Parts: sequence; structure tokens; C-alpha cells
Amino acid sequence: MEKIYTEKAPAAIGPYSQAVKAGGMVYTSGQIAIVPTSGNIEAKDIQGQTKQVMENLKAVLTAAGTSFENVVKTTCFLADIADFGAFNEIYGSYITGKPARSCVAVKDLPKGALVEVEVIAVAE
Repeated sequence: MEKIYTEKAPAAIGPYSQAVKAGGMVYTSGQIAIVPTSGNIEAKDIQGQTKQVMENLKAVLTAAGTSFENVVKTTCFLADIADFGAFNEIYGSYITGKPARSCVAVKDLPKGALVEVEVIAVAE
């Protein structure tokens, strides 16, 4: 098992890794819209936060030696299901291979985030 870390994505805010590579797969931790350089959530809207989340995931996947093209499953958490359409617009511009996905509304997310996404990808 290999723990994945990159400075191009936010550091973990708890006792976990940004991702783990094991058995030919990469499992990312959920990413929220923290900007790595500031350590803060700067975007206030769902589209801005989704873009930052996807950029964070892209950085973690790159550090693990894989990419969005190899994603087989995503799990998406929205603070408000009414944001589903706006979220999908940005998400779909990053993840085009149509992997399996779960998307649910949750009561709260860390640091007041509007969206969190985690992915499972095949390691290259």
C-alpha cells in the first residue's frame, strides 16, 4: 500500500491520506474546495467550488500516476441537492468517461463546503 501526497492539493485536515494506491487501484479521500496555496475555501458558489474540488482531485490523481480517464467510481456529496444541475455541468467537463457514480445530499460538509467528491481509479 502506497500513501499519496502532493502539495498541489490541500493537506489532509485529519488523520488520513489524500489517496492510497493498493492492488492496482487508487482510492482518493474526499476533496472539498480548499485552495492549496491559501488553505481556505475561496469560491462561494457551487460551480466555483466544484471546479476547485475537481482541480484538487486532478492533482491527487496525477501524483498517484493516473488521471480522470481511469476513474471507475465516484461518490459525490452536495450540501444542497438543488445544486445538482450546476454541479453536474462542471463535473461532466472533467470526468467524461461516465464511470459509476453515487451523488447524495448531506446535512453538512467540512468547513462549510458545498460539495465533496471522492474517486476510485485504476492505477497506470
